[in-house]
Amino acid sequence: MASKVEESTPPAEAVVAPEATTSSSSDAACDDGPADHFSKMSLDEKYALVRSIGEECIQDEELRNLLDKKKDPVAYDGFEPSGRMHIAQGVMKVINVNKLTKAGCIFKFWVADWFAQLNNKMGGDLKKIQTVGRYMIEIWKAVGMDMDRVQFLWASEEINSRSQEYWPLVMDIARQNNLTRIKRCSQIMGRNDEDELTAAQIFYPCMQCADIFFLKADICQLGSDQRKVNVLAREYCKGKLKPIILSHHMLPGLLQGQEKMSKSMSDSAIFMEDEESEVKTKIKKAYCPPLIVEGNPCYEYTVYIVLPYFNEFVVERKPENGGNKTYKTAEELKEDYVSGALHPSDLKPSLTKALNRILEPVREHFRTNPEAKELLKKVKSYKVSR
Repeated sequence: MASKVEESTPPAEAVVAPEATTSSSSDAACDDGPADHFSKMSLDEKYALVRSIGEECIQDEELRNLLDKKKDPVAYDGFEPSGRMHIAQGVMKVINVNKLTKAGCIFKFWVADWFAQLNNKMGGDLKKIQTVGRYMIEIWKAVGMDMDRVQFLWASEEINSRSQEYWPLVMDIARQNNLTRIKRCSQIMGRNDEDELTAAQIFYPCMQCADIFFLKADICQLGSDQRKVNVLAREYCKGKLKPIILSHHMLPGLLQGQEKMSKSMSDSAIFMEDEESEVKTKIKKAYCPPLIVEGNPCYEYTVYIVLPYFNEFVVERKPENGGNKTYKTAEELKEDYVSGALHPSDLKPSLTKALNRILEPVREHFRTNPEAKELLKKVKSYKVSR
């Protein structure tokens, strides 16, 4: 298995395919005998690092066993190239991928161009979808993803080159599940109205389930909104070793009542190439009730983005307001916020400054790299489709 970036060039036309086998990716996940571990980290250290990613893990003991027994376990995430990248998809994914590769994993990014087309993103225009995919890869490189053990695999190209593996597997998954069970997975596409699903969107969960086995993924490292299809994959294994589900937290939108960020609403999220002034304006408008951390996007941005990125969060304030304070843990930050010792008027400016520090290398990359600059220009011109 390669231990460096593999990035295939997206084909001009859509593609399809992989080898049908009902053996779980985790059949390859736990080889017999002890592995020659990637690093000098102890098992406890590896487990703690990987487990810190997940808001939920199915199952903890399986994860620990995988890290103990297998050299180069495979983690994967799939993403639809569907518009500009927001900071959760950008920075949170970098944090998570870097933790996994540090612990010895290979990380496979499934660039789900065909899936975006099935889901009618970018109006179903595959060329536009693939342009967005290349733009997203540029962002991850610019913001600090360690690429040594990362692979970018384009769904259209990989499926087409191994169609004899892929489609029989998809059909077997479809055959073994009724329509009601598959429709329950429609949330993975951001679709909650089952009656409005197209036939293509019904097929989508069967394909995403197949991806896990096609990629020989030991760990499904996706957001908690993808949980249902990952559970479907575990059910499909029928007693064999199952893929581990390591679901990360989903950040809310910046506006009150938004459980999830919306790419179609510019004030809903910080985007990875937002200018300093845009970040400042968005955070200033963001919902940030005093004393409350539940559903507070400014608090969550701090805990899930700034703290893990810098390993600290510095609040700058005047001496009469308590002076500067550096937070090292989420627990410490929460304690001060719910007690009132940290006020939104102090949190917001410090959060703005930290986010702009994170995003500046991305802005610089898209300003100075001609290819990246052209990609961003095209992506910004595209109409975002739901």
